[in-house]
Amino acid sequence: MTGLRERKKAATREALGDAAWSLCVEHGLDRVTVDQIARAAGVSLRTFFNYFSSKEEAVVAGDTATALALVEEFAARPASEPVLVALREALRSIYPRYVDLDRLRQLRQLRQHPALLPHFFAAYSAREQALTAAIAVRCGVDPQTDPYPAVTASTILASMRAVVQWWLDTPQATDRFEVTELVGQMIDQLGAGFTR
Repeated sequence: MTGLRERKKAATREALGDAAWSLCVEHGLDRVTVDQIARAAGVSLRTFFNYFSSKEEAVVAGDTATALALVEEFAARPASEPVLVALREALRSIYPRYVDLDRLRQLRQLRQHPALLPHFFAAYSAREQALTAAIAVRCGVDPQTDPYPAVTASTILASMRAVVQWWLDTPQATDRFEVTELVGQMIDQLGAGFTR
C-alpha cells in the first residue's frame, strides 16, 4: 500500500501536470510560464522544480502517468494469461479511466509544437522500456538476450498510436467505435498475425 507521503507527492505531481496541460491548451505553450503553472497548482516555484525540470516536461506528465498505469495494470494481470491477453485486458481496464476524446485531440495539437517533441519522444522511450521490462518478467526471459519483450512492447505501442490516430481522424469513427474496442481488435489481429 502506498504511504501518505507518496500519495501527497503523486497528487502534487498530478496537479502540476494538469495545470501545465490546461494552461498550455488554453493559452499556447509559448504564452505560459512555469510560475503560472505553479500558481495554478497552488504550489511554490521551488516545489515545481522538485518535480519537473521545465514546463514542457510537466505538459507531458499526464501522458507519462497513463503509460505507467498501463504497465502497472499489465504487471498485475494473472500470470497464467498470455502476454497479448494480459495487454488487451490491461488496456481495456485503463482506457475508460485515462482516455478522454477532447484531451486526445488536444494532445495531438500539442504534440506538433517543436519544443514538446523531445519530451514526447523521451516519454515514449521510457514507456517502451518499462513495458519491455514488464513483458520480460512475465515471460521469464532476459531482454538483453531475447528480443521478444522489446519487439512486443514496440509493436503494441506503435499499433495503439496508429489505432487512436485513425479513430480521431476518420469521420464518425468516434461515434461508431469505442477506442477500447478498436484496441482490443488490434491486439487480437496482432495475435493472429494480421491475417484476414
